[in-house]
Formats: sequence, structure tokens, C-alpha cells
Amino acid sequence: MSQIAQLSQAEIEERFHITGQRVIALTLAGYVRDAVQFSVQFGDELFVTTLLAVLPERQHLIFDCSGAASLNQRLLQAGQCVLAGRPEGIQVQFSGGPVSEVKYAGQPAFAMVLPAFIVRLQRRDGFRIATPRANPLRFVGRTPDGAALELPAFDISVTGIGLLAATPPEQLVPGMVLERCRFRLPDESQDLHLTARVQHITEKEIRGGVRQWRVGVHFLDLPAGAEHRLQRYIARLERERHERS
Repeated sequence: MSQIAQLSQAEIEERFHITGQRVIALTLAGYVRDAVQFSVQFGDELFVTTLLAVLPERQHLIFDCSGAASLNQRLLQAGQCVLAGRPEGIQVQFSGGPVSEVKYAGQPAFAMVLPAFIVRLQRRDGFRIATPRANPLRFVGRTPDGAALELPAFDISVTGIGLLAATPPEQLVPGMVLERCRFRLPDESQDLHLTARVQHITEKEIRGGVRQWRVGVHFLDLPAGAEHRLQRYIARLERERHERS
């Protein structure tokens, strides 16, 4: 399993965040040149777009509108959005806003200020972000012998989830496949259903000498659309963390 869960926030930012106005502009210009497709996510809505131009002198990014006028209008009213893509199979995402309507090459387009940073994830590392401790995500599954498992989450990525156990999870061993797994993301009405594999079990001592066990679980068969739902949730957590800082 990725070791990113063991990194500090400063180390995560150093490894995965592209920063600096010039570097950000050059990176985005490369995505323009390669015609990389991005999803534009705002609220519960999204559409697919292509980056059209980077204007460093104005600190603006130009991207294509959707084909639906009503959807375009809702984006203009949304204030913030997240753009996510996979150039060369590497997950990239950034947020920004508000979005304004402009003309580019004689056609309607959107403009927004260049992002403060771009999250670019390594091929072998899924970006893991801490999940809320209050009212945590609850992961439910079954061991091969049919025993029920229910544990709270402490972090999540598009490839797996980290779980916390207050007592030794003796029914679990690394490599075990868990069946009939499910958990629900906040503000969603339906669970994600999947199969998962236990990657590691790590004992850890926290404040006051209290011991806990961290269980790393890897997703095996995410259903169609689940990765996008996870990306949207992770992007929201990342945005909220930066708003608090």
C-alpha cells in the first residue's frame, strides 16, 4: 500500500502539489497543447471540457463551455469548481473560481484565475486525505468465514481506505479478501458496494499511551462511476482544508 498515509501534510504538499505561478502556467499550457480532457465539477453537477488557453499576463485559464446553456449558467453562479483529468494516466486536479464567460477565438468560453496549486498524483501513489473524525465514514464488510466487520475510517483515496480499530482486529490478516463491503460518502443517498483486500495492519500508540490498530484496505472492484464520486469527495475535503488554513 502507498506510504503516503505516513507523510506529514508538508511532505504531501512537497511531493504532490505543483506551485509557483510560472510552473502552474507552463503545466496548464502543456495540457492545452495535448488537448487533455478535464471534468468540471461543481456541486452535484459536472461536464467534460478541454483547456483552450493559458494567459499568463492576465493570470487566466480559458476552457470550453458545455453544450447545455442551463448547465453553463449554473456554473457561472456556482462560485467554485474543481477540474480533474488524467493526462498520461496520472490523476491531476485543481480548483478555482469564480468563473466568468468570455469569447475565445470567436466562440463562447469560460475564464478563471489560474489556480494557487495543482495536485498531481504519482502513478503508484493514491493521494490519501484524512476524513472527518466527527461522524466518520463507516466501512462494513464480511470476512471469508462470514464474520461481520464494521470500522470507522481515518483516511481515504480513490484506491483504498484506512480504518481504525480500538482493539486488535484478530479476525483480519493481510491479503484477506473482504466481501459485501459498503460505505456511504457524506451527502450521498446510496452506499458504494465493492470487494476489498486487507493490505496491512499497523499497531500505533497515540496520546496517553492509548493503542490503536490501523487497517489499510485496497478497493478491488469499484463500480462504474465510483472513482468520480471518490474524487469529488476528496476534492471537497482538500478545498475545505485549505479554506480553514
